[in-house]
Amino acid sequence: MDKSRQYTLWYWGAALLLFIALQFWFTARSVMDISYSDMLAYLAKGSIAEVSITDTMVEGRFTDPQEGRDYFVTRRADPALVDLFTKAGVKVSGASDQNWLTTLISWVAPAAIFVGLWWFVIRGMAERSSIGGLTAIGKSGARVYVETDTGVTFADVAGIDEGKAELMEIVSFLEDKEKYGRLGARIPKGVLLVGPPGTGKTLMARAVAGEAGVPFFSITGSEFVEMFVGVGAARVRDLFEQARRAAPCIIFIDELDALGGPS
Repeated sequence: MDKSRQYTLWYWGAALLLFIALQFWFTARSVMDISYSDMLAYLAKGSIAEVSITDTMVEGRFTDPQEGRDYFVTRRADPALVDLFTKAGVKVSGASDQNWLTTLISWVAPAAIFVGLWWFVIRGMAERSSIGGLTAIGKSGARVYVETDTGVTFADVAGIDEGKAELMEIVSFLEDKEKYGRLGARIPKGVLLVGPPGTGKTLMARAVAGEAGVPFFSITGSEFVEMFVGVGAARVRDLFEQARRAAPCIIFIDELDALGGPS
């Protein structure tokens, strides 16, 4: 298991424990533990609205909050307690005794099922959309090539002489941009390579990077189109941020027409 996934599991575990602790804390704040005699005193004053009686415990709700608490709990001592509450007009219901483990499971199980289903759904959507996990949403999946990785020059490109001649100007700009800057020239913002699949567009772009000795960022246009709203735009920003850090460099976007959708 890689470190990022291990950290994610730790975060989820800590969040689940915090959720359980908060649930117990809020429950404890709203329930007052009273003595049996105090309960009888509250009953005599008509301060008890309803109770739930088990073999060993009595849990109930006050008609009005007592000391900031809406509910109370006490140990059952009188077997005839049901008749006593009934005569006082208090709603009585029965319940089974639950230990702390049963209560804990009743809190943990629904939360764990919810988190598990949520994680499963999000992970599946991330894998289908090539996001690579929640932490990678909005990150660019561009593959970065440097000169030693591409190993491609114009000598490896057969034919397309006119295209190579025009692209050599780009290489010249990248190799000596100060020279052209002094002359007032500006490097082109981009070059559009048009042609059917298999005619060498990607090879030509890699050859430009190889000739100029600059990093080569390659990504397909379809990777910018995602099911999550805003993810495509975030990926574009992330890609260009990477390119700025590596400048001068070349960004090659294949299948650019995928961004426009069907005509």
